[in-house]
Amino acid sequence: MESENKTKQKQIQIELDENTSQGEYVNFSIVTHSPAEFVIDFARMLPGMPKAKVKSRILMTPPQTKTLMLILQDNIKKYEGKFGEIKMVKTDGQKQFNFKIPGDTLPN
Repeated sequence: MESENKTKQKQIQIELDENTSQGEYVNFSIVTHSPAEFVIDFARMLPGMPKAKVKSRILMTPPQTKTLMLILQDNIKKYEGKFGEIKMVKTDGQKQFNFKIPGDTLPN
């Protein structure tokens, strides 16, 4: 009976209000960090506009951030298994983002 309890996963009730359930379209993200936390800004860039408007800022502990990375890696692997490889823009033989950010823009 004890081993049966160990294998059962606890279910967490997630509350999702109507506004949040609509989601927010973003096409740009920036990640910065300190020793205590990671800050992830999700933004939307529009063609011809010099600024990207941040739509959401998420603060996470380093262990939470690493867990998110692993969950994303697992989901990307499943997605690509079903729909094919997600293509990235290549320059000089290396996979790169399809935009360039000046080096002095980011704090780390």
